[in-house]
Amino acid sequence: MIWLSWRQFRTQAIVAGAALVAVAIALLATGPHLAAMFDNSGLATCRTGCATDANNFINQVRGTNADLIFFGGIILLYLVPALIGLFWGAPMVAREFEAGTFRLAWNQSVTRSRWVAVKLGLISLAALATTGLLSLMISLWSGPLYQAAQKAGQNTFNNKIGPPLFGATGIAPVGYAAFAFALGVTAGVLIRRTIPAMAVTLVIFAAVQILMPILIQPHLIPPVQATAPFNANQANEIMITSPGNTITVVGNYSHPGAWILSNKTITPSGRVFTGPAARACTSSSAAPQQCSNWLNSLHLRQLISYQPASRFWPLQWLELGIYLVLAVGLGWLSVWQVRRRRA
Repeated sequence: MIWLSWRQFRTQAIVAGAALVAVAIALLATGPHLAAMFDNSGLATCRTGCATDANNFINQVRGTNADLIFFGGIILLYLVPALIGLFWGAPMVAREFEAGTFRLAWNQSVTRSRWVAVKLGLISLAALATTGLLSLMISLWSGPLYQAAQKAGQNTFNNKIGPPLFGATGIAPVGYAAFAFALGVTAGVLIRRTIPAMAVTLVIFAAVQILMPILIQPHLIPPVQATAPFNANQANEIMITSPGNTITVVGNYSHPGAWILSNKTITPSGRVFTGPAARACTSSSAAPQQCSNWLNSLHLRQLISYQPASRFWPLQWLELGIYLVLAVGLGWLSVWQVRRRRA
């Protein structure tokens, strides 16, 4: 049964292997140069006061092939699990129904449960290995960029704990691949048509990928709450709406590597500040600094909710566990449906 499953899957395995080799060649061709640039910049040994050198290194990388490879790697790590669900998972059982070969397979000495379990086990391991190797290669290649961003205090290459980098680093893509594959298999078992199963897999997987970072991921671990003095001279946004001269102000809060979930400006009593705006902010004759001075005189504070960078790996393991549980549940549903379906 294992040999038969491998013969049916070997074309997809060869394509995946060739794609991994192509990615590895591209990373090996550019990685040493990127690492040499990082070493020559002195950042490898720098411990404090490295922001200027780190920013110079990042500016050298921007617009180069390394910059394109970095962002291309992010896209690839989101795309590969979806492709696994579409082209490995959805057709696995659905094509047997469409071709009618399931009748022959189910009347052999191998039980239905073993038939589908072997297929699930073999291809899911290939999916996990493919995604895991891809994530490992891209993460190792991106190491100098992440280290430089951390020393520079920038979030472009450093905010790995929040989207979109969180889902394209570490072990999270492995969970996405397992879930996408199991989802595709389940859709194929239930719908019994390859193209519709692929469409359903894509829609559900995309919806989960969009909703997860919005509704679930920020709250897997209770976020940290912090307050800081509000400085209108460093505000990101000051917006006045009428009628009522309601004013919305958002202060600048820097916490390198953190995922800022919310940033509210509150009054000394703890209420969200909404104004009304003073004449210093609404009059056309008033200077902008007058509005800033008025806001600073109110002794406002910022209420920030965030996930610190130190929680990256705990959140990665929690998210991996969630997707693996979903994958196991979908796999069990597929086996159960195959067992009860008439040949």
